[in-house]
Amino acid sequence: MASFLENSYSLVHQDNSADQPNQQELKTQLERGTDETKQETMRRIITIMLNGDPMPGLLMHIIRFVMPSKNKPLKKLLYFYYEICPKLDASGRLKQEMILVCNGIRNDLQHPNEYIRGNTLRFLCKLREPELIEPLLSSARSCLEHRHAYVRKNAVWAVSSIFQHSESLIPDAPELIQTFLGSESDHTCKRNAFAALMSISHQKALEYLSQTFDSIPNADELIQLVELEFIRKDAIQNAQNKARYLRLIFDLLDASASTVIYEAATSLTALTSNPVAVKAAASKLIELSIKEADNNVKLIVLDRVDQLRIRNEGVLDDLTMEILRVLSSPDLDVRRKALSIALEMVSSKNVEEIVMLLKKELAKTVDEQYEKSSEYRQLLIQSIHHCAIKFSEIAASVVDLLMDFIGDFNNNSAVDVISFVKEVVEKFPKLRGSIIERLVATLSEVRAGKVYRGVLWVVGEYSLETSDIREAWKRIRASLGEIPILASEQRLLDEVPDENAVALDQVNGHTKSAAPSGSRKVLADGTYATESALTSQSAVAAKLEAVKAAQKPPLRQLILDGDYYLATVLSSTLTKLVMRHSEVSQDAARTNALRAEAMLILISIIRVGQSQFVKAPIDEDSVDRIMTCVRSLAEFAERKELETTFLEDTRKAFRTIVQTEEKKRAAKEASEKAKVAVQIDDAIPIRQLAKKNAGEGADEIELDLIKATGGDADVEDLSSKLSRIVQLTGFSDPVYAEAYVQVHQFDIVLDVLLVNQTTETLQNLSIEFATLGDLKVVERPTTQNLGPRDFLNVQATVKVSSTDAGVIFGNVVYDGSSSTESHVVILNDIHADIMDYIQPAHCTETQFRTMWTEFEWENKVNINTKAKDLREFLKQLMESTNMTCLTPDASLQGDCQFLSANLYARSVFGEDALANLSIEKEGDDGPITGFVRIRSRSQGLALALGNLKGLKASAA
Repeated sequence: MASFLENSYSLVHQDNSADQPNQQELKTQLERGTDETKQETMRRIITIMLNGDPMPGLLMHIIRFVMPSKNKPLKKLLYFYYEICPKLDASGRLKQEMILVCNGIRNDLQHPNEYIRGNTLRFLCKLREPELIEPLLSSARSCLEHRHAYVRKNAVWAVSSIFQHSESLIPDAPELIQTFLGSESDHTCKRNAFAALMSISHQKALEYLSQTFDSIPNADELIQLVELEFIRKDAIQNAQNKARYLRLIFDLLDASASTVIYEAATSLTALTSNPVAVKAAASKLIELSIKEADNNVKLIVLDRVDQLRIRNEGVLDDLTMEILRVLSSPDLDVRRKALSIALEMVSSKNVEEIVMLLKKELAKTVDEQYEKSSEYRQLLIQSIHHCAIKFSEIAASVVDLLMDFIGDFNNNSAVDVISFVKEVVEKFPKLRGSIIERLVATLSEVRAGKVYRGVLWVVGEYSLETSDIREAWKRIRASLGEIPILASEQRLLDEVPDENAVALDQVNGHTKSAAPSGSRKVLADGTYATESALTSQSAVAAKLEAVKAAQKPPLRQLILDGDYYLATVLSSTLTKLVMRHSEVSQDAARTNALRAEAMLILISIIRVGQSQFVKAPIDEDSVDRIMTCVRSLAEFAERKELETTFLEDTRKAFRTIVQTEEKKRAAKEASEKAKVAVQIDDAIPIRQLAKKNAGEGADEIELDLIKATGGDADVEDLSSKLSRIVQLTGFSDPVYAEAYVQVHQFDIVLDVLLVNQTTETLQNLSIEFATLGDLKVVERPTTQNLGPRDFLNVQATVKVSSTDAGVIFGNVVYDGSSSTESHVVILNDIHADIMDYIQPAHCTETQFRTMWTEFEWENKVNINTKAKDLREFLKQLMESTNMTCLTPDASLQGDCQFLSANLYARSVFGEDALANLSIEKEGDDGPITGFVRIRSRSQGLALALGNLKGLKASAA
């Protein structure tokens, strides 16, 4: 491991390799090169220094040959160098050379070019050495009166930064900025000045806000935004101003700038939970989501509306139709988000309006061509399904509309419709007659096997009247075609003319054939032809293809195409129809005729499945299932338990599934309500009466700011924080380091504690991080000097771009007693835990099967564990992978030695993760064996889930 880290260190610090120029070469390039050469040299020097080599010997050469240059890009690089170069000597005092640097900075602060002045002022914001800042103060203050706004706005930040880090150097900074605000006319300068004043003197900022309060609604967008930020903070410290602020924020909701409206809406809901204010803020956010063209903005704003809905249950229900106006957006993700919010706000008052609008949108998907029209149609069907199941009064009005899409060639939409019909026909007995009639009428239009199976199942289960049974039988026979299938197909083969299948090659009345022997024929034009044995075989094959290509009824075509699952469903349906007819009709002769015809159809299917007319031979399971139905048809009159199995048990099982789904929906709604519920005995926090410790008020302000901007304001307890601390070095290393790893949605923040365990000052101490995987370091800690036994806190930010296993590694670099000596302490690895990005989620069975078919990456993990119970193992697997079990609990109950379940999760990046668990237990005391198959669209997620410690421990 140590050698691996050392190699990684050498890769990160590749500029320190053999091809890196030495200091003498760099000095020569600085001394004799052109401005362009010096720019390239400075870039190389800065890169080398950022990688841990301070290169102190170059400071004087840079002062001599780079500082006098008038080239602006070179000047910018010079200040980058000043920012990172060591400014203190070994004793901790300012280096003598920095006097020259200070003189050059002062000259640049008085430079006639406004760009150079502004760039130098920006550099001043990053200086922390009082000895270096003090000689520059007068020049920096004079820049507040410069004629150019670019200089003035940077001068304000410089004054504010100096005051924050060395208050004694410029004690009158608040008054200086307040005076500057009163005389400034440029909007950007005023915005910077107020933001600076707010950071250094809350009271002075409040005084200025009070003076200009009435003019805020007419102010510039930049100023309004920064004043809104101040208002959010001040409303907590000075509650007496809250009512006045709320009136102002209400006025800003009508501002012309979208950014101001957004900030005003979020600030309003942060300061009050009054229903009128919440509704006004939500209404403006919805307007923004409709008006703004950027799809990302639409999604962010809709997320904010959804959070308001969750925190203020029932308040936004009147805005449901307004949210559905977002469906005019062409982006499917935006539509999906709007529909998901609207469906959570559906009530008995507005359900009819909502369904009417969804019907219109559904009609548009047929008449107009959208991008991803079929996916949008499926989304609308699922939404209507949700409304109809939740509110029974509209089920009758939508079922006829949706059944028009059963014959849709888009398989997913039609499958969603038939699943909806199955649920409706079970829950609403009054609608069964009309639904069965429509389904039977559409049998000739259905082309998808999945949909046909659903239709046949519903027809077989709920055709309860004699007329319904006979009509269904008639339609099924028409869709099946002539019986027996094999005999009729063979007759069609015999009827195909030979001329369509024989290949002839005529040359001057003589025929060349593949074999010398054969029968001679006279053709229509009087020439002779010989048909060989080879051409006879070709003729048969051609005939066969012609028969297969002929137009056939849909059910017959699906069976000939090899859909034997559909054939087994057909056999069950015919068996149920015969048994039901026997129950409800006294016509025994008719029942026997139906029974005989059903048995003929089933045997015919088996025979054609074993013939040359199908694409693939019938499988053994399908044969067993069909033969079971044949035997049941022959024996059901003597064995009444067969009727119970076919006519009652299957519907009972489906009823259990429907009830389980209803319980899941109810449990989900209850859990959502419980998240925002307040217990009756909870203490009521009153801020004015609460005891405040030092700094506690500021923490409350920050928490409220996080809430106002839509973040998660939950406070971690101490034990949770301790569990996220990673030790980076050993206790005996010269520098001890540990990191508190804070994982956010799209980044990881490393709060690193560095402790100098020596009795010497560590010069130019820096900590460098590098990554493996889809991680990227975006914010690096700056170089510092660390005194004897002193400690230091630094932060680094790592961007996360996908759910993948990643490693963060690095080292601590500092100078030794000699300027050329450098010490390196290698850090332990920090592994990015993908479980921080995996969240349990739900999807329908149809969606799961569709994704399972589409996803190409699979990771199969073998299971061999000594766990005692199958369901206990499933529970452990769900906990270790953060996945939800989609298989109903009813299907997992009972005493069995085998268990199979589907699991699903979704990452914060929108990546889907599917898993199928298939395990069995060998005897009472035997091990549990089997496997878990994990599928996802990306290889990284599938591999990362399969490599989880919890899963590996379970599989061990």
